[in-house]
Amino acid sequence: MKRIAVIVLLMMYLPVAAQQATQVSLATAALQLHWKQFQEQWRLNSIVVNHQGSWQQLPHVNGEYTFLYAKEKPDTTPVALYDKAGKQLHFPEPIYRYILPLWEKALQPVSMNTAGEAAYLYPSAVKKTGNQTLCFTAENDKASIIATWQPDTAFPADILVKISLQAKAAGYFSLATPTLATVPEKELAWGGIPGYFQSNAIEKDFIKAYAYMQGIPDKPVIVRERTAATLAAFVSTRQHLTIGVIPAPGTGRDPWEHAVKTQDNWQTGLSLMNRKASLTPTAYHPVLGEKGSFLEKGDTVTFSFRYTIRRADWYTVFKHAVNDVYHFADFLSLKKTRQSLSSRILTMYQYLINDSTSLWKREQYNGVDIGAQAYLGGVYGAQKDAMKNADYGAMWMLAAITEDTVLQQTRLPYARNFKLQQQDHNPGFFHGATAGQYYLTKSKRFTEEWGPYTEPIGITYYMLMDIGNLLLFQPGDTTLRKALQAAADKLLAWMDTDGHWEVAYDLTSGKPMFTDIADLRPTFYGLLVAYNILKDEKYLAAARKGADWYIREAIQKGHFLGVCGDTRFVPDFATGQSAQAFLHLYETTREEKYLRAAIRTAQLYTTSIYTHPIPSAQKKIVNGMARQDWEISQVGLSFEHGGTLGSANQRGPILLASHAGMFVNMFMQTHDSLFLHMARAAALGRDAFVDTTTGVASYYWDVMNKGAGPYPHHAWWQIGWITDYLLAEIKLRSAGSVTFPHGFITPKVGPHLTYGFATGSVYGTPAKLLLKPGLIEIANPYIDYYCAINTAQKKLWLISLNNDDDAQKSTVQIDYTKVINHTGIKPVTVFGISNRGERTRLSTRNSFPLTLAPYGLQVIEINYQLTENATTK
Repeated sequence: MKRIAVIVLLMMYLPVAAQQATQVSLATAALQLHWKQFQEQWRLNSIVVNHQGSWQQLPHVNGEYTFLYAKEKPDTTPVALYDKAGKQLHFPEPIYRYILPLWEKALQPVSMNTAGEAAYLYPSAVKKTGNQTLCFTAENDKASIIATWQPDTAFPADILVKISLQAKAAGYFSLATPTLATVPEKELAWGGIPGYFQSNAIEKDFIKAYAYMQGIPDKPVIVRERTAATLAAFVSTRQHLTIGVIPAPGTGRDPWEHAVKTQDNWQTGLSLMNRKASLTPTAYHPVLGEKGSFLEKGDTVTFSFRYTIRRADWYTVFKHAVNDVYHFADFLSLKKTRQSLSSRILTMYQYLINDSTSLWKREQYNGVDIGAQAYLGGVYGAQKDAMKNADYGAMWMLAAITEDTVLQQTRLPYARNFKLQQQDHNPGFFHGATAGQYYLTKSKRFTEEWGPYTEPIGITYYMLMDIGNLLLFQPGDTTLRKALQAAADKLLAWMDTDGHWEVAYDLTSGKPMFTDIADLRPTFYGLLVAYNILKDEKYLAAARKGADWYIREAIQKGHFLGVCGDTRFVPDFATGQSAQAFLHLYETTREEKYLRAAIRTAQLYTTSIYTHPIPSAQKKIVNGMARQDWEISQVGLSFEHGGTLGSANQRGPILLASHAGMFVNMFMQTHDSLFLHMARAAALGRDAFVDTTTGVASYYWDVMNKGAGPYPHHAWWQIGWITDYLLAEIKLRSAGSVTFPHGFITPKVGPHLTYGFATGSVYGTPAKLLLKPGLIEIANPYIDYYCAINTAQKKLWLISLNNDDDAQKSTVQIDYTKVINHTGIKPVTVFGISNRGERTRLSTRNSFPLTLAPYGLQVIEINYQLTENATTK
């Protein structure tokens, strides 16, 4: 009987034993992945993450493989969209001709992830090769797959994966990254694809998510790498775990492969969902129907990528992709500079005081002479007759620091008149608002860029920020002061009780327009400007209310709106501007929540900076000229606007690096090196985009070095952002010992600030900014400079910056006849001052040696006396 009982027991347990899974694992100090075999399929069974010695389970693990197959090339007919009632949606309106083709392409079946058929499979076999490499195989009737998985020995939270697919039938194939784990909507903390999506929630309004980047789309759309600023997708859970997928360098398109623009190539797709619409970071390569996706029977295609799984926030994983995988900071060691930024400012200065080259125009309007530069871009109702001024702060700043009479007498008075006439003076609903950015000479009227409407943020930009900057230089101008107050009162009157504004008002009816989107822009900043000038507490209280609403509705959700009317306000550089607006509000109130908001917004804006493909010294041809790849690289440059509809899709990024100074300031606040590296990558070594005659860089990347083109006023913005960047670097490198007070942000291209209206400090001595043609000559283009002067104490300072990662030497020549108009000076005593403030006596002459450490600072202080007949000897 005992023997029979034993046999029965064995028979009971044999089926269980036969079904028990065999397990394989990959393990590092930071991560463990375990697979088990169930019914001849190898499935991912668990993922555990180590954080400071504590292991945490990642729920909802999966491990399913997917590839897409289409026998014929996928259809390109856009997918129709319908509202909840079943009515077809038509977006955008026909007037938005620039973005209509982009939207139609974004709705094609490949982008919408409905093209072809999806094959889902699990590996049927696994082999361990070496200590830490697993090789999985899977197949169906269309293809066989071999996938190798291994830890990255340099980064223990990373798993490197290489998948090879061999076709069993001819057709188009696309490999997807396997689904490691899915994240239920209720467990989502954040999801992002840099340049496309950044949010803490899935948005059911598809247009709001897909076109405006306000929320994660509820469909598994696949986006192009051309406006994915960093090739990565990541999802964070409420359990503080982040999963990232990062395609290997070289997987994405090269925007300029050899001699022509290849920006439109599509080699890698990114999504925040798998094909089944489960939330999980996913990448696709090759893209179905695109280059490399067609395979004959027996052909093979390979996709290499990595997973990053950490107990960390999205920003940590994003920085890992930028710094460790795509080696962003290495770009700075490649660059070579042919012209210093200081020299560029002075070259542009000569361009701007020339009526012909700068397209300066004067017109009469309402009996007043107004002046601005011709604008040859698209403007609503224009007949190539538009006029515009760009950076009022830079105009007044350059006139002040150069003491130039051409600017002071032939530019500023008429630009001031233009600004005053730009305001609506008629009684009624629009009194105090902006009449329009542009003046049309043929129809003699002001107009907005893309329609008959006015925006509250237009009041902030073109009335409050511009006039505020003017009043810093001309505080006694009562006419400007009244205009500022009228604008501030209008902006205050238009603010809703909860602190928000409408996007725009129709000029005929006065009714709100664009009610499908919210004014997620730093409109509140105009009231902060009004407070700083007028000192009325009601403006500060309103600015804080607007800022608090903006924190709740924009920053915490990752939702933003842009300021470019021609793209129907898709998010743009106003996001970076928001960071500076909060930093200024923090300086005024000292409330920590505004500093936190500034830093958070700046972090979000780093995802609008290109970090791929990795720059190299590869030879390329640009407009018949040999260039190295790094010279024309998009890396380090920011969008005008990205996403599905932004100009970066066709034109690439822009050269107007308005964010550079703000990023240096953010580095000073946070010590986060990404800010500093991004600032320097944007600002330095961009000579391939600069017109050598005028010093003006092209606006869009794809036109390379064609200068201002139809936008001559952009030179003012370039002078503004370069000065803002250089003064921020001076403050950083002197540890705050050389600093100058900043004014307000300039409209509308980003966060750079105005200077030159008040004295600063050079190692404790009051100093006024000074920059004049011919005053300073430094042959080394890696050395930038600014000057400062204290005429009361008769002190002149040369502040020199090494903008390279190698030590630099040069000689600075000073022409003492150029320091003070109509008066000569000669040196009495001269001191060299190190970045630590150490003083060394130098000989009195007109040339001095410069020796600067990598990214170093050197100050020369010249104590002088006046002389009627000073020479340069």
